[in-house]
Amino acid sequence: MQKEKEKLRDNFKKRLYSFTLKLIEFIDKLSNDNVSRRISDQLLRSGTSILANYVEGQCASSKKDFANFLNHSLKSTNESKMWLALLRDSKRTKPEKVKWFLNELNEYSNIFASSILTIKGKR
Repeated sequence: MQKEKEKLRDNFKKRLYSFTLKLIEFIDKLSNDNVSRRISDQLLRSGTSILANYVEGQCASSKKDFANFLNHSLKSTNESKMWLALLRDSKRTKPEKVKWFLNELNEYSNIFASSILTIKGKR
């Protein structure tokens, strides 16, 4: 059972890492106009923070500390969705280019929220 949990955790970390690399590639291809630069800076911060907080949480000193890191990842996930939606809706990128990212982020939100509830014993 413990090995299975470790495998799931490792697979999720790899998935987040892959997402982050794809996000960096996506951001790098955005237009260089003033608004796109500002939004992409914010997206880079929030998007990379998802993985960073998850990885840092793996070394948490308590369940409460771990839940706190997951909560930061969840917040960064939600913030990233907003920046991507702004890029799409302001026509700075094509909707199909952000669709995959938004789908992934929705799944991450569900995973983080569910994990937080489980840790807090509310599930």
